[in-house]
Amino acid sequence: MISIIEERCKGCGLCIVCPKGLIIMSDKFNSKGYRLPKLTKPKECINCGMCYEMCPDVAIVLEDKDD
Repeated sequence: MISIIEERCKGCGLCIVCPKGLIIMSDKFNSKGYRLPKLTKPKECINCGMCYEMCPDVAIVLEDKDD
């Protein structure tokens, strides 16, 4: 599963690369005014790491589903 560090995110949308289409841009903004991505169905995340690899701001963290 992924976690998004909201204050690092610049809303670039590169994380939308999710092969399962689980990440969308939400209507939420961080304190810097950037629109944030959202993981829509956390239980369906396969932890492939594509969103993590694409994020230029290291705003996505991969976590074990058991954590």
